[in-house]
Amino acid sequence: MISFSPPRIDDKIVDAVAEVLRSGWITTGPKTKSFEKKIAEYCGVGSVLCLNSATAGLELALRWYGVGQGDEVILPAYTYAATANVVMHCGATPVLADVNKDDFNISLAEIEKKITTRTKVIMPVDFGGLPSDYDAIMKLVQAAKAKFVASNDIQKQLGRILVLSDAAHSFGATYKGKRTGALTDISVFSFHAVKNLTTAEGGAMAFNLPAPFNNDDIYKSLCVKSLHGQNKDALAKTQKGNWKYDIIEPGYKCNMTDIMAVIGMIELERYDNDTLKRRKAIVEAYHKALTKYDWAILPTFKDVDKESSYHLFPLRIKGIDEVKRDAIIQKIFDKDVSVNVHFIPLAMLSFYKNSGYNIKDYPVAYDNYSREISLPIFYDLTDEQIQIVIDAVVKSVLEVI
Repeated sequence: MISFSPPRIDDKIVDAVAEVLRSGWITTGPKTKSFEKKIAEYCGVGSVLCLNSATAGLELALRWYGVGQGDEVILPAYTYAATANVVMHCGATPVLADVNKDDFNISLAEIEKKITTRTKVIMPVDFGGLPSDYDAIMKLVQAAKAKFVASNDIQKQLGRILVLSDAAHSFGATYKGKRTGALTDISVFSFHAVKNLTTAEGGAMAFNLPAPFNNDDIYKSLCVKSLHGQNKDALAKTQKGNWKYDIIEPGYKCNMTDIMAVIGMIELERYDNDTLKRRKAIVEAYHKALTKYDWAILPTFKDVDKESSYHLFPLRIKGIDEVKRDAIIQKIFDKDVSVNVHFIPLAMLSFYKNSGYNIKDYPVAYDNYSREISLPIFYDLTDEQIQIVIDAVVKSVLEVI
């Protein structure tokens, strides 16, 4: 069976983890702090906070900005539930916007329609690793300043809607010459097991807020918030005589461990020159093989402004419905190839459907979903296996349509 997206775990990672285990320091410590600095350097930002998940990063950002009851956060209808769940956790309302037909990213026209005096945050999602159009989103935000109603000092200081990028898929992607992380106010990456760069579980927040904000100060404050509101982490407390600590707020527990961080450090060392090259080669092989079929709608990975991180290959099939799509998927699985669907739109999930969201209000999201099949991409996928995947997809589509 060809898996969908197994992590790359080789001797180099095993040896690095073993070294950390033997060091006696396995929670948040020197490896985590080093990993944060390396990510910041890679992305071209001043400060990065590593956490136990991207979900935690999104929620910390919303809570830092003071998002709460009565506030609205605009996000795409086509995303994983985590993007909306964190808004619900804060007591605010997720406002869903339809997406673009071509790249699955949030529609600028739909964002503009959804902005109200209650909008505090816009949360674009870089679907499949292709960055959203951040310059255009920032223009919308600047144009909507007159509508913005600040409810705390941080919001007054920014004076506009916060743009919080759900960059879970797009680590290493570029937009107009800059890497994700440096494209908007705050960006949040995922290092979950299926992501291009993994720490098993994990995530990171990249801070890129404009003056007069001090991004390093925000990093320090969120270090506290991510560790119970404790004013010293375990590393600081190990210094001689530095045991005394205080709790300055009722914080959370979402720190990254050194075990996780060292996996990420190995992954980052070889990311551009190895991981991304292989993922790009897999994508190009799929493109070359499938472009000859008129039923295949192939995804966009690069244009004049953007280049994807090659996280997903969201193939769409012309002229089918959801039932036929599911039948094709079953036939592919029967040929011992794993595929997936990204994603079931939020308005189709029980909780959000029962909360009043209706998929009929997001026709593009539904149309894309109903015809989408994600093909496997992972580092150890061989050229022979790529051909097996292609043959399984082509045969299965022809058996159904």
